[in-house]
Amino acid sequence: MRTQVAIIGAGPAGLLLSHLLHLRGIASVVLELRDRAYAEGRVRAGVLEQGTVDTLIDAGVGDRMLREGMPHHGIELRYGGRSHRIAFEELVPGRAITVYGQQEVVKDLIAARLRDGGDLRFEVDDVAVHDLATEHPYVTFGGERLDCDFIAGCDGFHGVSRPSIPDGVLTEYRREYPFAWLGVLARVKPSSQELIYARTDRGFALHSMRSPEISRFYLQVPPDEDLANWPDERIWAELKTRLETIPGFNLATGPILDKSITPMRAYVAEPMRYGRLYLAGDAAHIVPPTGAKGLNLAVADVRLLTDALALWYTTGSATSLDGYSEACLKRVWRAQHFSWWMTTLLHTFDSDDPYGRRLQLSHLDQVTSSRAAATTLAENYVGIPYESAPGARVKETS
Repeated sequence: MRTQVAIIGAGPAGLLLSHLLHLRGIASVVLELRDRAYAEGRVRAGVLEQGTVDTLIDAGVGDRMLREGMPHHGIELRYGGRSHRIAFEELVPGRAITVYGQQEVVKDLIAARLRDGGDLRFEVDDVAVHDLATEHPYVTFGGERLDCDFIAGCDGFHGVSRPSIPDGVLTEYRREYPFAWLGVLARVKPSSQELIYARTDRGFALHSMRSPEISRFYLQVPPDEDLANWPDERIWAELKTRLETIPGFNLATGPILDKSITPMRAYVAEPMRYGRLYLAGDAAHIVPPTGAKGLNLAVADVRLLTDALALWYTTGSATSLDGYSEACLKRVWRAQHFSWWMTTLLHTFDSDDPYGRRLQLSHLDQVTSSRAAATTLAENYVGIPYESAPGARVKETS
């Protein structure tokens, strides 16, 4: 078998890359370890930046998102018994976020690729990449061989792509946070029209949603917390304690559909390329979910990679491919900083550090009273404008 681009991973990064390449007339094969039901059902991110929304619309895969997604023009910061709205429509006119689950994006992309005759292969095993430093890389899987011009590693933090890069090539940056998130999906109408980020002395809480009938919640818990310690009754009681901190707000409850504990960590690998292997999304970087940047960074990566590959196939120029890593990392580190900033702004770190708590509250006061500080939050939350890799001629999405 032969294709132009072999893509490992059928998450949002790999599927969107395959679709964008198809729109440029570039062939690809997508290889995925899990089955299709798993790929379409895994509950993860749900906040799409303005640029991500525009990218999906421009690529022709945004119709259902436009019908079912929930545009938001602000978020609420709740602390000290007070509520403060960060109004995107005033601070960053024309830009917003849309709440639309990652699994829904995956469903839309799979449907589009299959409709267009895309080659998606689920439940493949023994995936390995070879000859990355040559002009003729290839992938083996399940006893088969796939020759290609390039390989895109879109297989997440635990995939095979990044570990296939020889020792000593990558510089890896890591940060572990001293807490985790208990995530809850519940069949209950959201109690707020916008996301609520709540800082309390008991820990952080987030009220989010996935649809008009499904809500998403997060609680800060210890990093080694056992999910068995959190029956539904305890979850609702703690959410009420952390969210019902302003007069008149009552948290609606309902059946819990799913719950899990996610560690809070950050990671960046540099460079995001080795030979003919290009990393994208979680294969190259992860961020704590406080800033809602993971999926959005993956979209930014594959936009750049699509433009770079299109330039190479149309002109033979490797300028954009050579600049891919540097261009991606500029945005990655901005998102890393914003996610760290939001995390330190809202979480409880050390209950025995009254000085640190007072600094945190002072910082929150500045964000909620200074238009300049609030604008910085809003600009980063809705997503900074895209940049292109050197040499690429790309339509910018505002």
